[in-house]
Amino acid sequence: MSWGSELWDQFDNLEKHTQWGIDILEKYIKFVKERTEIELSYAKQLRNLAKKYQPKKNSKEEEEYRYTACKAFLSTLNETNDYAGQHEVISENMTSQITVELARYVQELKQERKSHFHEGRKAQQHIETCWKQLESSKRRFERDCKEADRAQQYFEKMDADINVTKADVEKARQQAQIRHQMAEDSKADYSSILQKFNHEQREYYHSHIPTIFQKIQEMEEKRIVRMGESMKIYAEVDRQVVPIIGKCLDGIAKAAESIDQKNDSQLVIESYKSGFEPPGDIEFEDYTQPMKRTVSDNSLSNSRGEGKAELKFGGKSKGKLWPFIKKNKSPKQQKEPLSHRFNEFMTSKPKIHCFRSLKRGTQSFCFHKELMKRTIGKATYAFEARDYVLSLKLGATPEDFSNLPPEQRRKKLQQKVDELNKDIQKEMDQRDAITKMKDVYLKNPQMGDPASLDHKLTEVSQNIEKLRLEAQKFEAWLAEVEGRLPARSEQARRQSGMYDGQTAPPVNNCAQDRESSPDGSYTEDQSQESEVKVLATDFDDEFDDEEPLPAIGTCKALYTFDGQNEGTISVTEGETLYVIEEDKGDGWTRIRRSEDEEGYVPTSYVEVYLDKNAKGAKTYI
Repeated sequence: MSWGSELWDQFDNLEKHTQWGIDILEKYIKFVKERTEIELSYAKQLRNLAKKYQPKKNSKEEEEYRYTACKAFLSTLNETNDYAGQHEVISENMTSQITVELARYVQELKQERKSHFHEGRKAQQHIETCWKQLESSKRRFERDCKEADRAQQYFEKMDADINVTKADVEKARQQAQIRHQMAEDSKADYSSILQKFNHEQREYYHSHIPTIFQKIQEMEEKRIVRMGESMKIYAEVDRQVVPIIGKCLDGIAKAAESIDQKNDSQLVIESYKSGFEPPGDIEFEDYTQPMKRTVSDNSLSNSRGEGKAELKFGGKSKGKLWPFIKKNKSPKQQKEPLSHRFNEFMTSKPKIHCFRSLKRGTQSFCFHKELMKRTIGKATYAFEARDYVLSLKLGATPEDFSNLPPEQRRKKLQQKVDELNKDIQKEMDQRDAITKMKDVYLKNPQMGDPASLDHKLTEVSQNIEKLRLEAQKFEAWLAEVEGRLPARSEQARRQSGMYDGQTAPPVNNCAQDRESSPDGSYTEDQSQESEVKVLATDFDDEFDDEEPLPAIGTCKALYTFDGQNEGTISVTEGETLYVIEEDKGDGWTRIRRSEDEEGYVPTSYVEVYLDKNAKGAKTYI
């Protein structure tokens, strides 16, 4: 089966077919090139996807990846990144092994095809030239024969005519002979050219064209083979990365199998365990049996009937509740004996519902200090406690993490101690390196001046000392939390106060070992209760019956507010209400709708009209 013998007359069709084969090869190259671009784009998108969900360094997300489920997700992201890398490998191998090689081969193929068909056209032109020569000699032979016949007929006519002279007859005979000779020459020339043409034609159809067509056939078959080999490489490139992609998928499956829900649950306990004891049972309060409180010099709050002067701070009533705490709407209770109130205060978990409700008079400062020492951790005043809670809302964190529950505080302190110890070790390693360098300088003065390292050595030593003092301070706080130290000595308290003064404003240090909450409630540890000693005489005239606050103006609701939290009140846009306490800087205004309906609303939600003559109407900044 040969194109030269079977397709000897299909030169033009073979030319079209071979051009179509090159177009198919270029189309395949374009397909592979687009596949490589898709692989690169897919790999890039996968990498961006994995990067997008990677936890940010030194952020809260990084801490969340302690859980096994999050670790498995992180492993999935890493395996996805490796998976993307394999698609990049596919793209690179297809580009280098298929696209580049085939592009080079196509150029060679075009040159070879051009050469073969150039030879074919040259052979065609040669045979066409021979054919033209043959036709020309044939027409000349035919013309000469016709001329010879006419000359012979003319001679015979002249010879038969008796009126024609002998000279005219001789001339006609000579002309006929010349024409016959020319016909014979043309015949010989035509015969020679015909033989030559037949020879060239046999060579053309049985030698030249078959050889050229055979070369074209081999070229086309080579193109087909090369295209098939490229397709095998195309599949092999994919197959080579399949094991690695399988390992990536196996890694994802293994990470999924490593998820331990029990371990995650334990981590949740370690992360959020406060260390507090659950609250005890609430005692039953019997309102059917009124109790008369015994009045004494040491009573918690003297009766108003005795007419004792009451000191007020800024003319404000002391019935103010902390934001989000609902007012107790139960009937007023009779005062209990001092002994009962004192024992209950010392043995129960104390709760301070409102720092503003504490008296700010000069006579009660001593009690305030002891009370705040018990509930917050060190001596302070009520307005300092209020400022402290506000500072916690604004994001300020005490240096000793006293705003956290005991268990969380212990973890934070332990983490801080570990960090300081690492920093100390780094500084000590640096000091050792500087010391060794100084020894080298002493032995070899030409390498450097030993005195030039003294300043750096002193600076490193000072840094180590500072870090040690800092570590000792946090270790003392950690020991206190862990119960290794039953109580802090006065010297430790003074030292803690010194550090607090250096690192944060005093307002941030009024709450040690306390958990801050919106309602101001607090439940302290048993170890802290042993530190508190409150004298009975300090409770004189501190807790009176709560009286309704007088209205100091009115307000109009600018927006609707749904008071869903404790201590708040719902208002409707356009509603008019009474103002009983102005905003004191915390963003809340206390209003009243009726005697039994009062609470706090955001100051920005109402327009306040204060009565300047009202008692207690005062602007706080």
